[in-house]
Amino acid sequence: MPFSTLIRTASHEQHTEAETSPFMGDLLGGRLGVAAYARYTEQLWFVYQALEEGAGALSSDPVAGPFIRPELMRTAELERDLAHLLGPEWRSTATPLAATRAYAARVRECAVTWPAGYVAHHYTRYLGDLSGGQIIRDRAEKTWGFARKGDGVRFYVFESISNPAAFKRDYRALLDGVEMDELERKRVVEECRRAFALNTAVFRELGEEFPLSA
Repeated sequence: MPFSTLIRTASHEQHTEAETSPFMGDLLGGRLGVAAYARYTEQLWFVYQALEEGAGALSSDPVAGPFIRPELMRTAELERDLAHLLGPEWRSTATPLAATRAYAARVRECAVTWPAGYVAHHYTRYLGDLSGGQIIRDRAEKTWGFARKGDGVRFYVFESISNPAAFKRDYRALLDGVEMDELERKRVVEECRRAFALNTAVFRELGEEFPLSA
């Protein structure tokens, strides 16, 4: 079985749990206000800072290096969205949830100590952004009136990737070509599961912060 297929099938349960969290269901269903969307975007900023600040040091790594692609980088777009959503002083009030701190800390740990583990987090985030993330963008535009692919949803706009489907195929081919033994593959699969679980924990805390009124 190709490694990319193994990762997808082995982490399917955790992926589904993240996708179907009550918070995301309420957010995408238009039952929460724009403040909840802004808070979610703020949490993403902390996670992507962790992902992308360690990318440069990994660019020459034989395992992680091929995945470090400038066209994927999201931090600047998140900052543009947050300025639009929260105003120019948004950094002064940005605070990570406990689950977000744990998520970002694990990403940083992998970036420094385990490049293959970093790839697991890279995969779960960026391929998700190119896939389900486009549904979030569409719903956000319709629910809160953002301009199509404009400020507020720039995080989901990959201007340098003209063919997302082809890009994802190439990305999966990279995964399939990574040289690692069976034990390391199992560890990477477990890290993908962990990444989805960390993401679900963030959604859980966001749901506690933005409960639907009875």
